[in-house]
Amino acid sequence: MVARQIRSRGIRSEKVLAAMSAVPRHLFVSPEQAFDAYSDTPLPIGEGQTISQPYIVAAVSEALALNGEETVLEIGAGCGYQAAVLSLLSCQVTSIESHPALASAARERLHRLGFGNVQVIEGDGSAGWLARAPYSAIVVSAAAPRVPAPLLDQLAPGGSLVIPVGDLETQELRQIVRTPRGFESELICNCRFVPLTGLFGWGGKFSSQESAGK
Repeated sequence: MVARQIRSRGIRSEKVLAAMSAVPRHLFVSPEQAFDAYSDTPLPIGEGQTISQPYIVAAVSEALALNGEETVLEIGAGCGYQAAVLSLLSCQVTSIESHPALASAARERLHRLGFGNVQVIEGDGSAGWLARAPYSAIVVSAAAPRVPAPLLDQLAPGGSLVIPVGDLETQELRQIVRTPRGFESELICNCRFVPLTGLFGWGGKFSSQESAGK
């Protein structure tokens, strides 16, 4: 997987490649899907959610350029796979999941597999998690109609936010960096994620409001 799907597509960070090699992806899907766990595709994990394609996980992780000292916020824990990879690259990961069953399963799985620096919280991730802000890095693992304003507010100076933004069919995976001049946005790749729900997600109270970084 790492050689054919990730390194060959231009991921160069040895830290990211090592983390992707170290996390047993087949343990984050159902036993029936274990054979396909390392395929070049997302897989369903229940509740209408998916585990992201391996390359996307690697691309997100590389864009953050983590050095091991950061506090990371992830929106959309899912099965916990992205959080597990990020835990090997950072100091502390807080991952928020809106589906109770997924949050509980991810929490148990990460604990059982020894990813002790990840905390999974059940809640509305579109509003971030103010209790531990600001964050050195924020990852949104679901597609947003616009960049949620609370996530920009909770990003530390110099911090990086990676988020898919677009319509329900196709999005752009963008990296947004907080600089002294404001927020600077850069395209990583085109992508397709499941929709972000909550107050600042699709159908949410604030989803139609303009937000910086779009």
